Amino acid sequence: MSGFASSLITRRSALAGAASLIGATSALAQQAQPLQAPNPDWLYVPTPDDVVDKMLELANVTKDDIVIDLGSGDGRIPIAAAKRFGCRARGVDINPVRIEEANANLKGSGVENLVTFVEGDVFLVPIADATVVTLYLFPHVLLKLRDRLKAELKPGTRIVSHEFMMGDWEPKVTEQVRNARVHLWTL
Repeated sequence: MSGFASSLITRRSALAGAASLIGATSALAQQAQPLQAPNPDWLYVPTPDDVVDKMLELANVTKDDIVIDLGSGDGRIPIAAAKRFGCRARGVDINPVRIEEANANLKGSGVENLVTFVEGDVFLVPIADATVVTLYLFPHVLLKLRDRLKAELKPGTRIVSHEFMMGDWEPKVTEQVRNARVHLWTL
């Protein structure tokens, strides 16, 4: 075999090997999907501080209340409730990163003994002890949650939602804070 033919065979073999490697890499890349796609039901958008204040004001929170924030994100509502009123508060969020952030925000707040954060599903975590429930969840999530709230919470429990309604439940009060609405229901 001539040097040219031998060189051509070597180059073809190298190209075939490279093509095979590229094909295998492409196949692996197609198989490598994220472990879990982001769930659009749990988009995190922080509640502005003035809206937090209005939510707590409308709920008429006192030191005797237990405030549970479903979808608590960075923990600002439970921390604000405990600081302002001296009540006990609990935040629930499904995202472990948000729970870490909330616990970091709790450190040094002066209300560490009043506030806890729980990583969990808002449809499963116990809520029966709440006297106030705060929410900033999408309307279709609120509709799914509505029956649970009605079944598990005691009469007189106040429910406050930032922005979104719960279907045909008429709020007792709706107030505007800049471009946001805050709704209050009492069971």
